[in-house]
Amino acid sequence: MSLEPVHAHDDVALRDRDARPPRGLDADDDTLERKVDKLRVRLATLQEALYAESKQTLLVVLQARDAGGKDGTIRRVFSLVNPQGCVVRSFKQPTPEELAHDFLWRIHAAVPSHGMIGIFNRSHYEDVLAVRVHKLVPKATWKARFDQINEFERMLTQNGVTILKFFLHVSREEQRVRLLERLTDPTKNWKFEAGDLKERDLWDDYTHAYRDVFRKCSTKWAPWYIVPADRKHARDFLVLETIVSALARMRPRYPKADPKTLDLMKDLRKPK
Repeated sequence: MSLEPVHAHDDVALRDRDARPPRGLDADDDTLERKVDKLRVRLATLQEALYAESKQTLLVVLQARDAGGKDGTIRRVFSLVNPQGCVVRSFKQPTPEELAHDFLWRIHAAVPSHGMIGIFNRSHYEDVLAVRVHKLVPKATWKARFDQINEFERMLTQNGVTILKFFLHVSREEQRVRLLERLTDPTKNWKFEAGDLKERDLWDDYTHAYRDVFRKCSTKWAPWYIVPADRKHARDFLVLETIVSALARMRPRYPKADPKTLDLMKDLRKPK
């Protein structure tokens, strides 16, 4: 199974059962892990060509509820990528300087240069999600941002940036299990914040906000993909497959060497 992009004006339900792995990917078996390994190798190969070519950019946007698996997805999907050609940016609460500018100012500054894969751990969509749910700005303000985001993303694509947006969809029960794991595991409880439970109480509000995001901001030039993310192996496979397919369509090519540079081989072939 491959992920299909959300089409404009689709009404995405975001039900708990939609977070389960699709048929065929519902077993964490060795076969699926081998497929994931092959896709990682293919991703690394394509990324090397993208970096060498230095004419295009791939921007991967990851959104999820708390404990949705953004960090784990980045760690597992991009484990073989050359760090020189990949940059991860995490967007937290805006600083006073960032708040003194338009909401896209800090986002634009973080878009990577040509030749790079950029990964956004959360993104500009927080300004129509958390800002809306917590009523930090008037409704008229966040509603206007849907069109502003679409035009911003269109501008990026017209300048060589391919955008893939993933929502890692976990069920309410799976989130509860993961949050409990954070509290009981000494290697993970540093991630837990009391505010996580308050955000969990706003589950339905976030659901409505996300549904509006997908309906209004999944475009041909910057599509949204809903990833069933209750099982990590299936999640990783689906995200990897989508990214590898997009990079293959971008057709990055190694640049041809200057003939004068190739002539230097004659000197190197002469034993000294």
